[in-house]
Amino acid sequence: MEIAFSRLDERVAKFTISGVSISFANMFRRAMISEVPTLAIEDVRIYDNTSVLFDEMLAHRLGLIPLRTDLERYRPRSECTCGGAGCPACTATYTLSVEGPKTVYSSDLIPQDPDAAPTEDKIPIITLAEEQKVVLEAQAVIGFGKEHAKWQATTACGYKTYPEIAIDERCDGCGMCIDECPRGVLESRQGKVQVIEGRLEYCSLCKLCERACLSGGIGSEPAIHIGSDTNRFIFVVESDGSLPVREIIERALQYIQKSSNDLIGVMNEITGEGTA
Repeated sequence: MEIAFSRLDERVAKFTISGVSISFANMFRRAMISEVPTLAIEDVRIYDNTSVLFDEMLAHRLGLIPLRTDLERYRPRSECTCGGAGCPACTATYTLSVEGPKTVYSSDLIPQDPDAAPTEDKIPIITLAEEQKVVLEAQAVIGFGKEHAKWQATTACGYKTYPEIAIDERCDGCGMCIDECPRGVLESRQGKVQVIEGRLEYCSLCKLCERACLSGGIGSEPAIHIGSDTNRFIFVVESDGSLPVREIIERALQYIQKSSNDLIGVMNEITGEGTA
């Protein structure tokens, strides 16, 4: 397996994985979405709410606010020494006390731990009219995306097979496929259609160029052929800010490795291998 990054920063990663099956690619995608732990608001104690929103709707909105997560500091309640009662090692506490008229944003949510603050300041929560107010306390805990979408660390996580474009000798360089390509992948050079250097990955596999070639009357088969390498995949991963995108990738791979080791252990127990 080979991995090549074309972009890697705090929030976004784009990379190509070669030498793996589509089953592995999909497992990797699902692990990044559902098996990477993050903080999210789970319990809300509302002391006063005279806004237009019901308590349940307000709590739901709070739960969907992404929170910066330090996994070296916080652990799931199921693994905490407090036994799930809630302590600083497994629970982050927030307060919200606002009065209208104003629009309430995520920046109004005051964290007890500044390192667990909302990832963005301008996420709107509710608009309060004159004399309306909201006073509450919220607790965030570590969870996984497979339990609820509010614990998903990614806002976008997907892949596609690596495009392959072949242009045969029947191409007359008419340029109809160039005009039809929505991603600007093709160009005319020396009287022939060719792929622009560095643009192959942008091909969306829509095959509009093939249709355009056929409509040009070149024959019953197009001169340009769009395919894909089923053992090579382009991934794009975007973090919601709760974790750096690099940590999301690493923890997803660690989950896959641990799951594989656990399966090998179970199989060895069944077959009797590895026992003294």
